[in-house]
Amino acid sequence: KLCGYLQKLSGKGPLRGFRSRWFVFDPRRCYLYYFKGPHEPLPLGHLDIASACFSYHQPEAGAAAAGDELTAFEVHSPGGAVTVLKAATRQDTTYWLQELQQKRWEYCHNLDSRTSPTPSDFSKGLVAKDNPGTILSQNASAERARNILAVETSPTDLVGEQAASQPAPVQGSAINFSLKQWSTEIKNSMSSLRKGSNENRRSIFYTTEEWELLDPTPKDLEDSMALEEKRKHLAEGSKGRRLTSSAFPFDFGRIPHKARRPLKDMIGSSKHRNSSDSSPTECCSGNGNRLVSELQLKYQSQQEELEKLKKDLLSQKELVRLLQQTVRSSQYDKYFASRLCEGVPKDTLELLHQKDDQILGLNNQLEKLNLEKDSLQQEVKNLKCKVGELNERLGMLMETIQAKDEVIMKLSRQLSECEDSTSSQSGAINSPTATCTNKELQELDRLKDNLQGYKTQNKFLNKEILELSTLRRNAEAREREWQAKYTSLEAKLCQIESKYLILLQEMKTPVCSEDQSPAREVITQLLEDALKAEPNEQPEQAFFKPHLVSEYDIYGFQTIPEDDDEEKLVAKSRALDLRSLSLSENREISTGVKWENYLASTMNREMMRCVELKNLIRSGIPHEHRSKMWKWCVNLHVKKFKDSAVPGYFQILLQKALEKPNPASKQIELDLLRTLPNNKHYSSPTSEGIQKLRNVLLAFSWRNPDIGYCQGLNRLVAIALLYLEQEDAFWCLVTIVEVFMPRDYYTKTLLGSQVDQRVFKDLLSEKLPRLHAHFEQYKVDYTLITFNWFLVVFVDSVVSDILFKIWDSFLYEGPKVIFRFALALFKYKEEEILKLQDSMSIFKYLRYFTRTILDARKLTAIAFGDLNPFPLRQIRNRRAYHLEKVRLELTELEAIREDFLRERETCVEKRDLISDDEEDS
Repeated sequence: KLCGYLQKLSGKGPLRGFRSRWFVFDPRRCYLYYFKGPHEPLPLGHLDIASACFSYHQPEAGAAAAGDELTAFEVHSPGGAVTVLKAATRQDTTYWLQELQQKRWEYCHNLDSRTSPTPSDFSKGLVAKDNPGTILSQNASAERARNILAVETSPTDLVGEQAASQPAPVQGSAINFSLKQWSTEIKNSMSSLRKGSNENRRSIFYTTEEWELLDPTPKDLEDSMALEEKRKHLAEGSKGRRLTSSAFPFDFGRIPHKARRPLKDMIGSSKHRNSSDSSPTECCSGNGNRLVSELQLKYQSQQEELEKLKKDLLSQKELVRLLQQTVRSSQYDKYFASRLCEGVPKDTLELLHQKDDQILGLNNQLEKLNLEKDSLQQEVKNLKCKVGELNERLGMLMETIQAKDEVIMKLSRQLSECEDSTSSQSGAINSPTATCTNKELQELDRLKDNLQGYKTQNKFLNKEILELSTLRRNAEAREREWQAKYTSLEAKLCQIESKYLILLQEMKTPVCSEDQSPAREVITQLLEDALKAEPNEQPEQAFFKPHLVSEYDIYGFQTIPEDDDEEKLVAKSRALDLRSLSLSENREISTGVKWENYLASTMNREMMRCVELKNLIRSGIPHEHRSKMWKWCVNLHVKKFKDSAVPGYFQILLQKALEKPNPASKQIELDLLRTLPNNKHYSSPTSEGIQKLRNVLLAFSWRNPDIGYCQGLNRLVAIALLYLEQEDAFWCLVTIVEVFMPRDYYTKTLLGSQVDQRVFKDLLSEKLPRLHAHFEQYKVDYTLITFNWFLVVFVDSVVSDILFKIWDSFLYEGPKVIFRFALALFKYKEEEILKLQDSMSIFKYLRYFTRTILDARKLTAIAFGDLNPFPLRQIRNRRAYHLEKVRLELTELEAIREDFLRERETCVEKRDLISDDEEDS
């Protein structure tokens, strides 16, 4: 973990100086966060290392000590912002620069070498084994040059995790408090005072507005200066009073958040006020400045208003276009219905309406492709701007290196002259001459030391130029790839548009014969093209081709079945809808930003249960963080079991299961390939997931011999293994069976599962009374469908995206989540179910309706919003009530069974009758 103390140059005017900060590198986003101290929960800001370049800092004349030239370095961020950092020693400076350079290289190379930039380096389990994209070949010559130019160095005690226990380097020249982040300082202090109340305290990690850099932007400085000038002259004209108070007139209530003035400007404006009051001869110039500032403010406001009007005009034009399109469509429908449909058979009318619906759907898809084309064009423009910025940085670094080379040559000449003078004066030396020679030797040592430092700087800057050149070439290659993808999309769009125009022309022509119309041939061809499998391509060709729907989703589930063409069409339509939803959700980055903020706040502390974390998990854990969060949730629930277990407990159980036969082994082997046949990780006996699934189930059968193995446990383990390693998946199963679910939930009688179905009936009658009455009216036993929901936590019942969001909340909150989502599924489709008026159609709809629900956000809002209140105490009480009733019923059934056995023994005619259990045994 790259972390440690560095000194950051900040402040304005007399308060400008180096302040000690604790820096932590986050490899997820290639950010370097800085905190006031190693135990602060909220960072003061961050530096984007992926887009930055590095150079050594050249201090101003007389502003720094001689050593600052070799221990301070600069981080140049996009937009021209420069952050100056200083390490305690030259050794630490070299270490930090090389590590940041290496992290940037790894991050940018991984970003360039993947078709999808989703980071999976932090994932575990079977999902992490998937190849996220096509890997480009590395530049071997660039790697060799980087290795040659690398400088071997080791850090001191102020770098690394052990540095957190070290005291921060003391700086007496500057106050270690930031006025720009005073709100963050206060929140950190309040957070440290409220560490005891974790579950009930409010969140302080929601937005990124507080994570800005200390240095304000030039526009903020201009706005703040103009506002200060206006306020100053208004105060002079209205009151004309003298400011005789403090030289720091802070007024935090009047200063806007986005236009905070730097302290230097505050001090300068205050002095200007005092001087303007004491010298009345400057009033004329003051009036002129006031007029100019007022005109500037008026001009800026008019410019902003003009921009708003332009945006409104564009939106109104778009609205008019949509209205015109709607009017044309309605006129066409009216004309079509009045002129062409007279005397046409009903079947033909239905066919024409179906074709109209297909045309509308195809037009919508055409608009989506146009939007994607526009976004790709914008991305190409952004990449061109970035390449221009990199070229400018490269020129600056070339100039810097040239200057460094001149300094090195000058020092080399001085060194050779000193050596020549020393050798010529090596004769008889008296006492004053010896003293002079010692001074020269000390000066020579100092020059040698500086020369070595400049050589190190030269090697680093050469390496920096090499890396920036490589990154620039990678950016250009990526630009060409996006251009090729854009061209491919445009060609595909033209083909689709051509076919749709042909279809529209054929639909316009009436069909007079019974022969197959050309329009039907076009539709058949379009369906064949939609269902056509993608051919195997070379990696470089596959990179350019846009894939809307792949054969498998990110979890390994098959998206389109292989048997039925009609089912293929429905599955591909559902996959396209899911893809559209995921793309629209990716545009809204608020949830992702909240997760990044929260995880960044836990870099200096452990995660704990809190309201904020619960809300984040309910919104869904991002794919790249799911392994970490699932493992943390499991460890949270089984900590007492793991603490009491011996080291290597899972391996001991697994070894015992492999050495000795187990009664459950036979049934486990039979169910392995039937677990998730539509997932590529469990589809064949040689799949990697099959062996891991076998190991976890065998180990659990030895841990819990009362259960051994029950059908349903295999699916729970299979889902856990997608994001967890074997041992963590084993403890996940322990969490579900022994912590979450009641006793006898997975035993032979399935007593707990039967009880939960009766509890769910009660909740359905309370939360959805109309639907419950509808089921009762037509005598539909919906528990035949919901029983499997509860037993395997919705595996194979909902689409994969919704399934894993349910599991996110389930592993954190427990079994109450199952009741919430089971009710939410019925409420989501309540109106559709109420329209069905016979038991057969209702039951048939219940068997597949959950697969038609695709909007996870809406379903989550129903589960955790519309169904409140949802107290856990109510579920526990109803479980206890129904448990007694089910036990009494089982006791009566057992008594009837014993009577039957006794009667069979005494009656000769019934001796041939056997039960199902006896037949199995």
